[in-house]
Amino acid sequence: MSTKSEREYERRRYEKWQERQAKARARRHRQRVIAGSIVAALVLTTGVVAAIALTNDDAPAASPTPTATATTPPANSADVPDPALAEGRTWSGDIALTQGDLGIELDGAAAPQAVANFVTLAQEGYFDSTKCHRLTQEGIFVLQCGDPTALGVADPTTGGAGGPGYAWGPIENAPADGVYPAGTIAMARTKDNGSSMGSQFFLVYEDSPIPADTAGGYTVFGHITSGMDVLQAIADAGTVEGTQVPVSDVIIEGVNIQ
Repeated sequence: MSTKSEREYERRRYEKWQERQAKARARRHRQRVIAGSIVAALVLTTGVVAAIALTNDDAPAASPTPTATATTPPANSADVPDPALAEGRTWSGDIALTQGDLGIELDGAAAPQAVANFVTLAQEGYFDSTKCHRLTQEGIFVLQCGDPTALGVADPTTGGAGGPGYAWGPIENAPADGVYPAGTIAMARTKDNGSSMGSQFFLVYEDSPIPADTAGGYTVFGHITSGMDVLQAIADAGTVEGTQVPVSDVIIEGVNIQ
């Protein structure tokens, strides 16, 4: 169970991240304004008129599914990274955990929104020093990470933490047979809500059948290329009695993506 001092530390760390995120949003806004000005100048110069369509606890959850926050912001938030950032390509990198490194590959063609989201958050340092808060050992076999509060659910003391301040959907690249092989990297979400994804993701250490709910399956956006022994060792160490909290803290020291 988290102590009061640990909660306070996580709250302060999350507030600092929010400040960095606000600066990043302001920077992206300036870039969009500049880009829009350039486009407008080109249109005036060439005389071409174009129509542009803008589209857009302390105890962890006991559900046998990779459940994320219980409440989420609107899915149409302007802060959701543009799926075009995924570039339709394969991204490679690693997740550095206290127990060792996991090599990963992300599929920007199959899950562009998820990859754009993960890459953007990783590059902004969102995942740095966060705790993987949930380890399941029955029914499904996953380590769940990506919650800046390490609580896994909305926290009223921080105004609904547990995610990046926005939510998105729909579900991408869910397996038709409902089986998530060992090494899968997928997005967690709220049950029966395909537009509730944010930052929480799960790493599968053993083949896991996860039945679809009314929203469908779970977005698969990558796989582990090395370090499965590290993930298995975390699973083998087990959880704190009566919880789904890993017995030893699993901290993401950093995420490097190229």
